Amino acid sequence: MKYYVGIDLGGTNISAGVVNENYEIIAKASTKTNCPRPASEIAEDMAKTAIEAVKKASLSMDQIEWIGIGTPGIADNANGTIVYSNNLGFDNVPMAEYIHKYIDKPVYIENDANAAAYGEFVAGAAKNSRNAVCITLGTGVGGGIIIDGKIYSGSNMAGAELGHTVLELNGPQCTCGRKGCFEVYSSATGLIRMSKEAMDADKDSIMWKLAAEKNGKVTARTSFDAMRAGDKSAKEVVDKYITYLAAGITNIINIFQPDVLCIGGGVCNEGDPLLLPVKEIVKKEVYTRSLAKNTEIVIAKLGNDAGIIGAAFLGNAVSR
Repeated sequence: MKYYVGIDLGGTNISAGVVNENYEIIAKASTKTNCPRPASEIAEDMAKTAIEAVKKASLSMDQIEWIGIGTPGIADNANGTIVYSNNLGFDNVPMAEYIHKYIDKPVYIENDANAAAYGEFVAGAAKNSRNAVCITLGTGVGGGIIIDGKIYSGSNMAGAELGHTVLELNGPQCTCGRKGCFEVYSSATGLIRMSKEAMDADKDSIMWKLAAEKNGKVTARTSFDAMRAGDKSAKEVVDKYITYLAAGITNIINIFQPDVLCIGGGVCNEGDPLLLPVKEIVKKEVYTRSLAKNTEIVIAKLGNDAGIIGAAFLGNAVSR
């Protein structure tokens, strides 16, 4: 049996897992990232967390094939560096070199969304496909692209920024500097913004009551829950959200024509009330609608484990 370590480096937590050749996580460990602080200190904690996970798995580091790291931002696997990550305050960090001070194993580095997409590709909702695209509906809209079984990240290692394609010229401001991005409408953040706007326009909306039950907090669930309770304004929010999400997904399918398009992130916990209307709209609008075979749209299966599993198998997914 072969074993690999996957590290999911986040702005809040560092999570490491030992994964066997059957894509099963057999042990995990985690610690706080504690940003901002020097990258060398974060790298030391990453190595310590990986070593702890290996010990929990009752293995030795000699039994580990390699270390894979999924990181926010731009990763240069060929040189073992994290080129840039605004979330972590990293700029040309020699991460592989830092890890090698503590662990003498090959180190592979990739963007975290790409690593999560690869996890779904090898072991989750996109398993058994050849070409797949995964989007994550979270604070932003993350993206990962798999072409012929390999992660596609473009010539400058910053590909798959699917959330920053524009759906509406001069729409709401996006953090990337553009306006009207897919991310502005289809992220959980965008759904919350649209819910608040609808609440301001309708003081009688049930969404006010639901928010009050959470100490005034509006979440990505607020509009869906209020819709199920019969609230008209909430239904308008959900319909608007689904329309924009379907438009963005149709664009992605028209560009890549993957076997599978996988949707992850907390918003996907809504399940069929989200997925079924999205699929209906895409079916009508996609360029290949007249063909017998079209992209299958599915909900992600691996949750937070996708990043660890995908990172663990980066040695198969990227080339040096």
